Amino acid sequence: MLSSFRFAGSQARTRSTVAAARCVSLRSHAGHSTANSRMLLTPQRGRRGYSSSPKDEKSPKDKKQTDDPPFVPKGFGGFFGNRSGKQQQTARQAAEEAAEKHSKDTTDKIPKPPPRGSGGGGGGGGGGLGPGAGGGKKPPEVNVNMNVVLGTALGTYVLWKLTAPSENGRELTWQAFRAQLLDRGLVDRLEVINRTRVRVHLRPEAGSLGVSPHLTYYFSIGSIESFERKLDEAQLELGIPSTERIPVAYHDEISVLNTLLHFAPTLLLVGVLWYMTKRGPGGAGGQGIFGIGKSKAKMFNQETDVKVKFKDVAGADEAKEEIMEFVKFLKNPTAYERLGATIPKGAILSGPPGTGKTLLAKATAGEAGVPFLSVSGSEFVEMFVGVGPSRVRDLFATAKKNAPCIIFVDEIDAIGKTRGKGGQLGGNDERESTLNQLLVEMDGFDSSEHVVVLAGTNRPDVLDPALMRPGRFDRHIAIDRPDIGGRAQIFKVHLKPIKTSANKEELAKKLAALTPGFAGADIHNVCNESALIAARHMKDEVTESDFEEAIERVIAGLEKKSRVLSPEEKKTVAYHEAGHAVAGWFLQYADPLLKVSIIPRGVAALGYAQYLPKDQYLYSMKQLADRMCMTLGGRVSEQIFFDSITTGAHDDLQKVTKMAYAQVSTYGMNEKVGPLSYSDPQTEQQFQKPFSEETGTLIDNEARKLVQQAYERTVTLLTEKKEDVEKVAKLLLEKEVITREDLENLLGKRPFREVTAYDEYVRPKQVKPNKPE
Repeated sequence: MLSSFRFAGSQARTRSTVAAARCVSLRSHAGHSTANSRMLLTPQRGRRGYSSSPKDEKSPKDKKQTDDPPFVPKGFGGFFGNRSGKQQQTARQAAEEAAEKHSKDTTDKIPKPPPRGSGGGGGGGGGGLGPGAGGGKKPPEVNVNMNVVLGTALGTYVLWKLTAPSENGRELTWQAFRAQLLDRGLVDRLEVINRTRVRVHLRPEAGSLGVSPHLTYYFSIGSIESFERKLDEAQLELGIPSTERIPVAYHDEISVLNTLLHFAPTLLLVGVLWYMTKRGPGGAGGQGIFGIGKSKAKMFNQETDVKVKFKDVAGADEAKEEIMEFVKFLKNPTAYERLGATIPKGAILSGPPGTGKTLLAKATAGEAGVPFLSVSGSEFVEMFVGVGPSRVRDLFATAKKNAPCIIFVDEIDAIGKTRGKGGQLGGNDERESTLNQLLVEMDGFDSSEHVVVLAGTNRPDVLDPALMRPGRFDRHIAIDRPDIGGRAQIFKVHLKPIKTSANKEELAKKLAALTPGFAGADIHNVCNESALIAARHMKDEVTESDFEEAIERVIAGLEKKSRVLSPEEKKTVAYHEAGHAVAGWFLQYADPLLKVSIIPRGVAALGYAQYLPKDQYLYSMKQLADRMCMTLGGRVSEQIFFDSITTGAHDDLQKVTKMAYAQVSTYGMNEKVGPLSYSDPQTEQQFQKPFSEETGTLIDNEARKLVQQAYERTVTLLTEKKEDVEKVAKLLLEKEVITREDLENLLGKRPFREVTAYDEYVRPKQVKPNKPE
């Protein structure tokens, strides 16, 4: 439809132009035709970026005439006479929109092509061919490896030439061979190829008989004997004398394709092995089988994006100071050497998991300003013999080339365990060879080369003494769990990205008091969990309650809202936790209580009590006895109120048993066993105990006696405070979670002085007045 409209408009414009040239009286008709043609072509101009030709532009005189109603048919003047210019413009726009909408539905193209590089009319469908083309998406660039393309094409051509049949060959059957060639006397000689096919050579005069002499014929045979018999019979039938028989030759030809197919399995195996050596995991960093002895250490330098700095390490000021001394020496060695000092060759970073050993190494890499080589101890161990020592040699060779340099070996206990000890069946010669090479390298290079070795481990007790001696690892840096001040510093670091309106410095102190025994990794986990909890509840910021919930999440596990307890089980759990709370409340050396809950958490915890223990490193016998009584409070409460016991005290009994055996066999706190310690961390995995059977029996009896005494003491205490236990249990059944304030309202203040180190968190809640309801 659109193409017919365009043609009609163009034809009308042509007629109007001719009429205007011949007769002036037809000017109004010509103006009408021109207006119609312009109206029909206007949408195409807006869609594809056309511009009107000079012939379409009207003179002012013609324009004035076209302002009047153009060419009104007879009898329709009343419909057009009073039409305003605005109405005409509206009608023209409507017509243009209708034509443009119709043009989008057609597949015909406008005959006139757009100018090259003119763009696409404001991005209309990506029109235009030049740089100004708009609207269309840029086609993706295809990276073509010409070597691969040429190699593939060449291989395809060679394979086709080898497998394609000869253009001058034709396959025949025995019957066709005899009827068309042999009986007509056109055969000159025969060739038996590989005892399976026969090649027929024709006489020169075969061309005159309608057979091309340049065409080679073939036919297959079952066996030589059958072929010779059939050929003799045919020649006898044709009456060919024996002296003129067709000569037969036998040849063996080798096909290139068959040869390749014969060696294909071997070539395929070689290719697979080559690919595995080039890209397999056996090579160091993908260097192949020849690079398996290369070190896998990662190089960090000033250009490497290591974002961890020393300011991000908190809670380990002493360890950070010693590590920074290594960095200062490497940056400015003359300040130490002028006084006769030499840099220590190495340092061992030891401590529990999550205390920041690897973080210190990362900070060293971020601020050292010298090359930093990081490698894991397990990367020296490989399935091939001799790879470990080779990688050690390559590691130190790389460090010497980049001196001054720092080497960090994480988890060095993977290769540095004590040789010939620990009950290893058969030993591990490869690991010991790697350790020996490490000892040689650390003692072999000169300190003037400015190469420092740092190592991290969680088990310094299992390391070989030769590795720990001065001259190899001169310094032993212990990174223990932070105290309350260190935890506050760590919280300040991890609270920086947390969005909260609370005072972060005061909040860090409170959270440090709530998290005794937490390492740096645990504190980071608490801060992250608090932000996740706040986001889960669609909050605008993280509140203090979110941090408390995160601490409970880390300590006791996720709250199990779907785990519904029966009324009997819930009552048992409530009295169990009430027994813990009351026993700890009236024991002098028990930890201050913070919260008691009977909401199930974690895998098996049906309830828990949260305490605020202080950072204590020494315990007396009285303190251990009070802790044992508090731990047994749950089991004793069950026995008093239900006259039966359950499996809920399983974890409590394990803790009490460990404390009892530690007092008897480790700390020498028993009179009968005496001041002896049978605990040797290096012999924990041995198959025999370091004491006799009689001593073992004595230790068992004394440990059982300690637990029994603590149990009887707890029974006496909770029997006296039976009413208090019942009050706490009923409140727990009512509220499910009770705090320290609730216990003070029920039991009164503790009869002992509180630990002053936690007053920052406890005291404000004690003096806080109750809000009127």
